Amino acid sequence: MKIERCELFPEILIVEPDLFRDERGFFVETYRVERYTACGMGASFVQDNLSYSRERVLRGLHYQVGRAQGKLVWVAKGEIFDVVVDVRRSSPTFGKWFGMRLRGERATQIYIPVGFAHGFCVTSEEAIVCYKCTDYYSPAHERGIRWDDPDLGIEWPVSDPILSEKDARFPFLKDLGEEDLFP
Repeated sequence: MKIERCELFPEILIVEPDLFRDERGFFVETYRVERYTACGMGASFVQDNLSYSRERVLRGLHYQVGRAQGKLVWVAKGEIFDVVVDVRRSSPTFGKWFGMRLRGERATQIYIPVGFAHGFCVTSEEAIVCYKCTDYYSPAHERGIRWDDPDLGIEWPVSDPILSEKDARFPFLKDLGEEDLFP
């Protein structure tokens, strides 16, 4: 397993699990607590999620306050453009973003700690996205940022994404109150 730290956000880990291929396909161990703890992740996951989406679907940018979630994200099938945004008010990188492509055939994972908003856009015909969370989903604690916030300037690979009504109504980062952000 290979671990890299994101240059912009050293708290974010990019994990390349060992992938075993043969004529039948491949096998990958997607999580093993002692390996991930040894690499400094130290997260305790309580909930696993799976999302199926079709091309041009954009989900996010989501995060929770109060019941904050760290996430370990990977793609089981297809390809996505995955994005994280720093929503920690006191951080020198507040409002900055990082994006990368995740592909099912590579099994690359990204660990997103508490303090970051997360979203993704499907760039293949369809995608199955898996993620482990460090706290349970709580609608009362959910927050979000508009995907097309001009102050963020995220370079999404689509200009006309398919959005949920909720995601389309999220506010811009500058319009969020202190209670909607991390210290």
